[in-house]
Amino acid sequence: MQTIALIAHDKKKEEMLDFVSHHKDLLKHFHLIATRTTGTLINENYQLDVETMMSGPLGGDQQIGARVATEQVDYVIFLRDPLTSQPHEPDINALLRLCDVHNIPLATNRKSAHILLQYADKKLNA
Repeated sequence: MQTIALIAHDKKKEEMLDFVSHHKDLLKHFHLIATRTTGTLINENYQLDVETMMSGPLGGDQQIGARVATEQVDYVIFLRDPLTSQPHEPDINALLRLCDVHNIPLATNRKSAHILLQYADKKLNA
């Protein structure tokens, strides 16, 4: 089963929940991992059995990055808040870099996330 990582900054949590709501029928066909708060919210609202890591600032981004580096993640959807400074910015940049290094598709906004899931759906049903 392919794995999708779901991450959302605090100001993007509601947007992530709305995104998941629109795609829950597709997402149930994937192993889902997420940082703690994002994954907990998705589990509480949609019962998708998301495996949670630590909170992003406490190492969750790095945990997901380790899975990207070991090719245990197929897609990353990271709804970032580009207008708010994050205390763990180096961890975020490292995760984004790892996606590039390991050629993992990465969406950092809702529109690109929709496109990524369309691609994942086609691959799933090929």
